[in-house]
Amino acid sequence: MPGASVEPASAAAPDRPFAQSSGVGLKSQFYKEVLDTSPPVDWFEVHPENYMIEGGPPLRYLEAIRSRYPLSLHGVGMSLGSVEPPLPSHLDRLSVLIDRFEPFVVSEHLSWSRIEDAFFSDLLPLPLTRESLGIVSANVCRAQDRLGRTLLIENPSAYLQFSEPEIPEPEFLRELSQRTGCGLLLDVNNLFVSSFNQGFDPVAWLDAFDLEAVEEIHLAGHAVDRASGQTIRIDDHGSPVPAGVWDLYRTVIQRRGPTPTLIERDANLPQLSDLVAEAQMAARIMRAHIAHVGDDRSSPVTHRARSAPVRVDPGT
Repeated sequence: MPGASVEPASAAAPDRPFAQSSGVGLKSQFYKEVLDTSPPVDWFEVHPENYMIEGGPPLRYLEAIRSRYPLSLHGVGMSLGSVEPPLPSHLDRLSVLIDRFEPFVVSEHLSWSRIEDAFFSDLLPLPLTRESLGIVSANVCRAQDRLGRTLLIENPSAYLQFSEPEIPEPEFLRELSQRTGCGLLLDVNNLFVSSFNQGFDPVAWLDAFDLEAVEEIHLAGHAVDRASGQTIRIDDHGSPVPAGVWDLYRTVIQRRGPTPTLIERDANLPQLSDLVAEAQMAARIMRAHIAHVGDDRSSPVTHRARSAPVRVDPGT
């Protein structure tokens, strides 16, 4: 977008999305189409790591899009499950993006991807132990203190299971939220995939989960692998949201009420209009819930500022 005149995001910041809003993950292939057509979605989400640069077209495009739409930042680089705290340099770069784009949500994964100076390209699972809970809690607090923002933490997808966990996953996330004040991001596809692969009831999982702490929902598709002779569902974000995930999403909305919902797609990218159609499907499900029970949650979503640091001893 050379030569384009772009105002700072804050100069024309749109209203924050309402609870019954739906958004789409923003990919570079869609920059020009978004600016040319202003598609009918409520917001876009990006991985901040793709924008931790000094300048250039990606930042200029994102500023132009931010002048029309709210943004959320969904990180993949904090490695909150690592024994080491989040890298100060990473938090510094993320803080710059938060100040520049004023996202209504900042989120991360319950995972780890770093040991000392060694980095891994995957979001790796952590054992659900008291020790891990203490480590993650301390790292979440460090990140929130530095950023001045409450993070949302996402439930992971799972393919194998550690030996019997000390803390079941929904209780782990519930206690993490209680210890740190963080919110939760419920990835319905991850829950669907994990429940199939590990053989548990996703509705029973929701019974033990803190739905009131959920401030964003993710929906995506997944692959089905039968090569080993055993069926495994793989969270690849490479296909449309399947019927089973939509059904589980309806259950979540019935229990939680309207919540900002994102359509994720990272592989086999379709036309933007296809993703917009899925986002509109999520919006219709939320509107149907409102019509049925009158729960419109019609105030704009706002992020929660950190009024006082929470201190957690990693050894607890």
